Amino acid sequence: MSEVHVNVKTLHPEVWKLFDRYVHGLIDRRSFLDGAARYTAGGVTAAAILEALGPRYAEAQQVAPGDPRIRTERVEVKSPQGYGMIRALLARPANSAGTLPAIIVIHENRGLNPHIEDVVRRAAVAGFMAIGPDVLTSLGGYPGTDEKGVDMQRTLEQPKMMADFLATARYVKSRPDCTGRLGATGFCFGGSVVNNLAVELGADLQAAVPFYGGAPRAEDVPKIKAPLLINLAEDDERINAGYPAYEVALKANRIPYELYKYPGTMHGFHNDTTPRFNKEAAALAWRRTIDHFNKHLKTT
Repeated sequence: MSEVHVNVKTLHPEVWKLFDRYVHGLIDRRSFLDGAARYTAGGVTAAAILEALGPRYAEAQQVAPGDPRIRTERVEVKSPQGYGMIRALLARPANSAGTLPAIIVIHENRGLNPHIEDVVRRAAVAGFMAIGPDVLTSLGGYPGTDEKGVDMQRTLEQPKMMADFLATARYVKSRPDCTGRLGATGFCFGGSVVNNLAVELGADLQAAVPFYGGAPRAEDVPKIKAPLLINLAEDDERINAGYPAYEVALKANRIPYELYKYPGTMHGFHNDTTPRFNKEAAALAWRRTIDHFNKHLKTT
């Protein structure tokens, strides 16, 4: 631990931009440290800044793995077009005896880390069967740190990763304890995946909620059939740049959607393990997410 306290609220905006590039694999650790060093003062080092910006999983956990409200298990999904097999966390309400609608929760660009596992459990508490696949399965699974997870995920092929996620979506939708109604949500990289799941699954997806994920190609938008709830950060130029064209295509194809851009937020604002977390915006976005799924998945 650093001996110098880092007040992340006073960090220079350029440090946040560097951090965004770093966590998305656009620059390496050394490039972040070299860049951040230009904005240090008062004995604070670039390494201390990076440490302060790292995730705090235990502090942010909302639903413990052993929470009596839910049942969880690890499942393996065959994915012949992907990496052969993908492991996932499956969670559902403990007191549910019948069938349930399903939600697939797609992680960020670092594998199924403790935060996304927590989100899977939150979805189960909300009354859904939720599944969180780990795209790093073929490499041994989430390695224990996000930094290593980002490095590992960068080595995987995009088409095979997408095939693994599609296999997981079809697996959970076809389970005998599922109603056959499927929703998808995801964050960052996972938000991009959700947009593309909507394209690939078409009418087989009943609802989609991407959080600050890249927009799909405009020419693919006509394939989307699921109602969309789009959650974006206000200060997220890299992602938001793709949304005007996306909205034009959604409107042209009469695809129902709601788009919310949350004031005063940065990319990753829903992730309560990091300093980019915005408590009020995250709570509102999650409430809207569950309302969207209740509306479109729990109706016949």
